[in-house]
Order: sequence, then C-alpha cells, then structure tokens
Amino acid sequence: MEPEPAMDAYSAAVIRVAESVLPSVAAVEVRTSRGAGAGSASVISADGHLLTSAHVVAGADRVEVAFGDGTELTATVVGRDPLSDLAVLLADGATPPPVPWGDAAALRVGQLVVAVGNPLGLAGSVTAGVVSGLGRSLPTQSGRVVDEVIQTDAALNPGNSGGVLADSAGRMVGVNTAVAGIGVGLAVPINSTTREIIDALIRTGRVRRAWLGVAGARVRLRPEVSAKVGSRVGMQVAAVVPGSPAAKAGAQEGDIVVSLDGVAIASATDVQRRMVEHAIGRRMEMTLWRNGALVDIVLEPEELRVP
Repeated sequence: MEPEPAMDAYSAAVIRVAESVLPSVAAVEVRTSRGAGAGSASVISADGHLLTSAHVVAGADRVEVAFGDGTELTATVVGRDPLSDLAVLLADGATPPPVPWGDAAALRVGQLVVAVGNPLGLAGSVTAGVVSGLGRSLPTQSGRVVDEVIQTDAALNPGNSGGVLADSAGRMVGVNTAVAGIGVGLAVPINSTTREIIDALIRTGRVRRAWLGVAGARVRLRPEVSAKVGSRVGMQVAAVVPGSPAAKAGAQEGDIVVSLDGVAIASATDVQRRMVEHAIGRRMEMTLWRNGALVDIVLEPEELRVP
C-alpha cells in the first residue's frame, strides 16, 4: 500500500479538527449602549460555559449565541478579564459538548494549527496554518500586555475573535484574539496560567492578582556573576513604582532579580506568573544582584487594582 500523499494527510487532519470542533463553536452577537458587536465563543463545560475574548463582550447589555446546528440561546457574561483578554459566558440552555483542552506550552514553531470561528452570517469559519511564533506580547485595551501569545499564519477576521485555535488533535490551545497584520493572527494561549484565570472567572466572576510595582527585562549575566547566582540570566529592574511593595522593600533601578519566593527569575513574565491570588499579602523573599553582591529583600505583594 502506497503512503498517503502529504497534501491528503494535511487535508485529512484539518477536516478532522473542523468536524470535531466546529459544532461547539458559536457565533456571538453583542448589544451594548454604543451599538452591536460580534465574535465567536467555544463551549468549555457541560454546564453551558463558553469562552470568548474579553473585548468581544466589553460593555455587553445582551449576548446571544448561535451554533451551527441552528441552536440559538441568550447568554450572560459570568466574568471577563481585560488583562488576559478572556471572558466566560453562561448559556441559558443546552449546548453542544465542550472542546477538549490542550496545552500551548507543548506547541512548537512550524506545528499545524487550525483556527475555528463562527462569524455571524457564515456557517462556521475554518482556516489552517502553522505556529509561526511563540512568546510574543499583545497589548490589551487595559493598557497592559498578554504574555506568551501564539502567532500563526492561519487567516483570521474580526468575527473569529473569541474562537478556537486548535492543534491537529482538535484540542484548544489558544483563543483567537486579534489580527496583527497581513497573514498574521494572534491567540491567547491555553496553558496552566490561563486555565487558572478561566477557573476563577467561572467561580467568582473575577480574577484577583498580586502586584509588586517593578518592571524589567531579561538580561544575560556575566560569567563571574552567573557562577555566583547559579543562573545565566536574570531580570534587570528598569523601573520601580513609587510607594509600591517593591519600593517599600528597597528594590532599586539597576538591580538584577535572581529569584522570587525561592523560584529562579529570568524575565518579567516569570515575576508575573508568581503574582497570583494567594500571593496577595504574603511575605516573600526576593534575591537581587546589586553592586557585586547578592542582596535579599522581603516584599509583601498587594492586590492589583484594575481601572
């Protein structure tokens, strides 16, 4: 038996994903005081929860979802998190089965991905491409950024926002969130961090985050410094917000953060990952490289207040 041609195998993979995922992706119509909007959402629980982009349902007074089988339901916004551009809806009736979770941390550049949406007026939208970049940052309407964003060349349009980015096994690895330019689409990753955000939105309708008030960038350490701290990289402090927990603890511009709460730090993303709800008000130690020596300071993160 001759091997299956490469193009046929590619097509078969995309068809499998479309057939398994598309029934669980809804068109979303939003009514706000400023007018109407649209996007996509995907079923994530047997209880009728759907996942979409926060910007799709911003200011929503009424949300309606429609599936490919003709089912039309109203939905309420259970919670939205502008900092991650994720939102959870709850439909008022029975929905198709949930899309299985994947893990964006396992993605590799060049891997096949399929963008599945349900823009209004279309019977579903399926485009395929490859992961063309990992670890990008995406500015959000809140003025902050979403880290570890997935870049793909799967064609997207505004109606795809909130739809599924799936791997070849039909598992959700991202939420399509924006069109970055010609031939480039972005998706918020589904990973351990965003799964915690989604769970918090379902439980309480909001996400509580800790805050230190320090900003910085990844730097490579000199060999002699690396030998002392046990790492080749660290995060150099570029700014400390006056009156912040970091400022109160004595952090200074130019410091290089080596570890936080016993975990090695190599970038601002590493710090952000530690700023979860249970870190609020809990004392933690930060180790810095300053003026040729290791310095330990003790911080007490505060709750991040989002305007």
